[in-house]
Amino acid sequence: MNPMKSQRLTQHLIDPEDCIRCNTCEESCPIEAITHDDNNYVVDANICNRCRACVSPCPTGAIDRWHTVDQPYTSAQQLSWQKLPAQLFPPLAPTEEVVADAALKAKAPLSASKPVLHLYHRNAPALGVVRTIERATKMAAEDDVWHIVLDFGNQAMPVLEGQNIGIVPPGLDANGRQHVERLYSVASARSGEKHGTNTIALTVRRKPGGNCSNYLCDLLPGQTVNTVGPFGSTFLMPEDPNANLIMICTGTGVAPFRAFIQHRLRTMRNAKGRLLLFFGGRSPAELPYCGQEKSLPEDFLDHYFGFSRHPDESKTYVQDLVRLTADRLRQLLVDAGTNVFLCGRRGMESGVEESFRFVLDGTDEAWPTLHQKMLESGRYHVETY
Repeated sequence: MNPMKSQRLTQHLIDPEDCIRCNTCEESCPIEAITHDDNNYVVDANICNRCRACVSPCPTGAIDRWHTVDQPYTSAQQLSWQKLPAQLFPPLAPTEEVVADAALKAKAPLSASKPVLHLYHRNAPALGVVRTIERATKMAAEDDVWHIVLDFGNQAMPVLEGQNIGIVPPGLDANGRQHVERLYSVASARSGEKHGTNTIALTVRRKPGGNCSNYLCDLLPGQTVNTVGPFGSTFLMPEDPNANLIMICTGTGVAPFRAFIQHRLRTMRNAKGRLLLFFGGRSPAELPYCGQEKSLPEDFLDHYFGFSRHPDESKTYVQDLVRLTADRLRQLLVDAGTNVFLCGRRGMESGVEESFRFVLDGTDEAWPTLHQKMLESGRYHVETY
């Protein structure tokens, strides 16, 4: 037996080309094995126990890299990388812990199309040309949200509904390096914002002082944008026309659901599966695309709006909308063909899950048990930020 081979191990690494330095990995690591400097986020091999608690929260998948090594890379080495080194050895057989972890990871719906991932990077981006840019909210709204359509011409941009792309703002950061991309959910179907074109739509909220959001919201038609990705392998639309979709969102979290609705309208207009949209915001004026649902065919989409700052009305949040439609949702939740998607502000999921408990109260199906079943079958998805 080769003595060196017996000493090999699997080391957890982070891909610096896909990492957007959002800090979710460091926040989610229970043993403080992940650190960072101004260049990279890295995993300390002397601390990491491969628990993989950091894997699911990572929005780009950069955290899910595993190299077979005979000597672990040091943190100092990792901090100096611009990209991952090449694999030197074949991967080792997965341990029982890794196999068990894979069973608990978020899964894509069984009928979802296979996504393309990481086609473009910061050092080799795709160039999107701005075709249109217009307000997605009313002029009176406090939230300044824009609908931006990018055209990729002859460049491949195979994005599925529910995936994200990254935008790299121009210029350099305070350390003289290229800016890190910011991720945005695609708000159009795979067939393009305009059917049959190589275009995608983004829904962008301007943030005070936000480098990328202000750059995007101030673009003009004809300008080009450095684009990376696509990202996202689980928050994907089922292709089964019998699948029911319960879509729950706040603010710009409506973007992937706009894509879901657009795709089903184009390809499965007479699908038996129901579409339900629960959409929350401060007021009607601040809901992106508010009013577009009126142009959809009758009975194509059931929509429920809730407002937290509507004059002369009590505050209503998305979790309240779920409770108010308990009779309808009770039947759908226990249906094996139902998929639940949540997208919006981080923290919204806890209130929604409490409402699901309420909906199922008094039935034979307890929410914790059903929740686990839906996760295992790729029917429950959360994307918050």
